[in-house]
Amino acid sequence: MIIDTHAHIYSEDEAAYPSIEDPLRPPAGTGTPEGLQARMRAAGVDRAMLVQTSTFYGWDNTFVRDTGAVSGDWARSVVTLDPEDPHSPDVLFALVESANARALRTYEAGVRGYDNPGNRRLIAAACELGITVNVLIGELRWASELSGILADFPACRFVLDHCLALGAGPDFGDKVEWVSQLASFPNLYAKLTFLPTGSAEEFPFADMHGACRRFIDAYGPDRCVWGSDYPTELWCPKATYAQHLEVFQECLGLSSGEQAAILGGTAERLWFD
Repeated sequence: MIIDTHAHIYSEDEAAYPSIEDPLRPPAGTGTPEGLQARMRAAGVDRAMLVQTSTFYGWDNTFVRDTGAVSGDWARSVVTLDPEDPHSPDVLFALVESANARALRTYEAGVRGYDNPGNRRLIAAACELGITVNVLIGELRWASELSGILADFPACRFVLDHCLALGAGPDFGDKVEWVSQLASFPNLYAKLTFLPTGSAEEFPFADMHGACRRFIDAYGPDRCVWGSDYPTELWCPKATYAQHLEVFQECLGLSSGEQAAILGGTAERLWFD
């Protein structure tokens, strides 16, 4: 079982599913659910988590809702909701019922940071629903706020998207330390999607292997997952869909047991049980 835990999806029908103003648009002909399934079949991937793409649709989950509702045999959806909207927790309950939503994606809210009342309301709702909270933060100043959230919601499962957006640069070492330290919270999982996006090198992104290996050792393979960043043409153009998977199958030196957990077993427990 191989599960792609991070696939952004886009509709070609922008009349039915309009974008925000000045969206981050994938190259023409990429990003559709049909294209995702074709890539999955070619690479031997069985299931996927469909991510509501806020850089294209903002807080509008209509497309991921409609796609998730008819894709239950192979996919679950990840929704994003406005923490400033008091109705968002009610919307989350509805999306879990209607869209096969199994994860809520949360963000820092500008100067209000990550630990803000709106995020706490949404996280509490996700905990009540028994779904996972995905955390997208890229600045070190929000990592300590995440620590407080993790401590206050010990029964809720969290996934650290892209491992603090780890990338080559001056804060690389500090981010590696923070991601490693956060492993002390048993309710946090690491999404190992940063290798092609963060690397200063070409495939197989060897400068990211050490950090990835360290995170696997810190969290254990049963708390690590793989995701493709589909469509790779937009989100990680240095790697094809198949190459992103190949890094974990061939290049990191993972044992068969580590591969089984990271490429499918952990994700199956988080989102498909």
